[in-house]
Amino acid sequence: MRLSNVKTRNETGLEHVLHDMNVLTPFGKKHLKEFVPFMPGEETRLEEEFQKIEELLCLYGEKPQKIDLLLETFMDMKDVSFTIERSKNNALTVVELFEIKSLLLKMRRLSEILEGEELSQEFVLLGTAALLDELDPRNDRLDTFYLYDEFSEKLAMQRKKKRDLELKIRREQKQIKQMVESKYGISMSPKFDYVVSKSNKELVKIVHEIPELVVGDEDYMSVIFTLKNTEEIEGIIREMDALAVIIEDEELQIRERLSKRIYTFRESLLKNCEKIGKLDVTLAKAIYAKQHSCVKPIVVKDHAMEIQEGRHLIVEGILKSKGKSYCPVSIALKDGVTCITGANMGGKTVSLKLVGLVALLTQYGFFVPCREAKLGLSNYVHILIGDSQSMERGLSSFGGEMEELKEILDHSRERSLLLIDEIASGTNPIEGLALTKSLVEYLKIRPYISLITTHFDSVTVGQGIRNMQVMGLANADFRKLERELKYANRKERIDIIGKYMDYRLYSAESGEEIPKDALNIAKILGINDEIIGKAKEILDSSGWNYIETLKNEGERRKKDEK
Repeated sequence: MRLSNVKTRNETGLEHVLHDMNVLTPFGKKHLKEFVPFMPGEETRLEEEFQKIEELLCLYGEKPQKIDLLLETFMDMKDVSFTIERSKNNALTVVELFEIKSLLLKMRRLSEILEGEELSQEFVLLGTAALLDELDPRNDRLDTFYLYDEFSEKLAMQRKKKRDLELKIRREQKQIKQMVESKYGISMSPKFDYVVSKSNKELVKIVHEIPELVVGDEDYMSVIFTLKNTEEIEGIIREMDALAVIIEDEELQIRERLSKRIYTFRESLLKNCEKIGKLDVTLAKAIYAKQHSCVKPIVVKDHAMEIQEGRHLIVEGILKSKGKSYCPVSIALKDGVTCITGANMGGKTVSLKLVGLVALLTQYGFFVPCREAKLGLSNYVHILIGDSQSMERGLSSFGGEMEELKEILDHSRERSLLLIDEIASGTNPIEGLALTKSLVEYLKIRPYISLITTHFDSVTVGQGIRNMQVMGLANADFRKLERELKYANRKERIDIIGKYMDYRLYSAESGEEIPKDALNIAKILGINDEIIGKAKEILDSSGWNYIETLKNEGERRKKDEK
């Protein structure tokens, strides 16, 4: 059973964090794709993961230059796992051998950088120096590769013979060149070429008659003459061709031998690639935590959550880009139902996503964007954001929402974390209230942490239901706010109200009057006083009973009409 689905990871912001991490190696990216969360019962393993992040954070703080060297080494790595597997029954090419040598050099570099540091054994690479010695017989440790003479005495000897023959040909050609230049009064290039313009037809004709020269090449402007090979030179060339076959065969045998040797190191090489991937991802976690002021969460056995001054990373990033500050949110949750009430613009949905993000980050072994966080691991995490639609199946907004709710309830089990945003907002208020209230009653007796945002204050009434209220405009200076709004345009007015909103949560006692932020916002945006007054009258006098009366009256009239 999976911890969460893709939609939940997207809605909470986990996928954004994974995408935003600076993972550099192909091995790290592969490890990231195969990421699995830590589940209840794996708290010890999760603590070990946090310990590794702390170790790298310490190294980052004390020796940042080493971190820079690690990142620089990571950036140049290529995935050669397929080449390693191919070396079993194939002679690797020179390029493939170069890639293996290059990887070995980078493994050696990583080991040198981390030598003497107190890090997890998971990051200590297995020894591969013997293989590097075989691929680098000159021991120059340069990031290049060639089938050096040092790989084989036979190869060295045959190559020397070939070079001697090449010198012999060149000496013979020099002598012929000197003779031709002296005899015919022409000057050839050091490459034994003589270029004649086609416009000089007479000279072209004359040079054609020189027996020691042949046409080597030509273009639309000129003819290029070169020395004609003598019988002696032709004989030397045939001898060189025979040597080339011998050299090529010897090089193949060397490549076969090196390939088989590489395969004997297969297990160590692949294990090191895995270790590098884990180091890359863990270092990326540490750097991300440092850059975003994240802290190590405290993992407890009980299924509960306590977030102190939590920040939703995506929202915080958007606000920072606009020069605005983020208002941190604190919340404590345990098994049972907690409702967050408040008007739109009050940040209820962001608080819901924050809880999901902190929970998922923790279970995937990340530090979290809070001043402090304490939580127990969940078996199942799901977020239901309103207006969930499936256009392919022709479902309405409400229908899609109900289908997803069914999925949540079918998959929920002990130690679930359910995050539900304004359920039934796509239907009429009376039925929406009834459905929300019924869902709350259903969930409050189950061993889940259920956090529900709602406009319906009345669903929070009753034992076993905790109510968290958004501070909203409760402490706002309305006179100052109205002055700022007086000459602002539409977009500016919304931004100004947002500036005065307090997104912190507080626990609202049963029976406590709920701040009427929706009416306050409507009023300061210029809605008619008569409408605002009537709305307050309805809320203050009979609330939903008044709306229920209107509904009953409508039904009675329909019956009378029939």
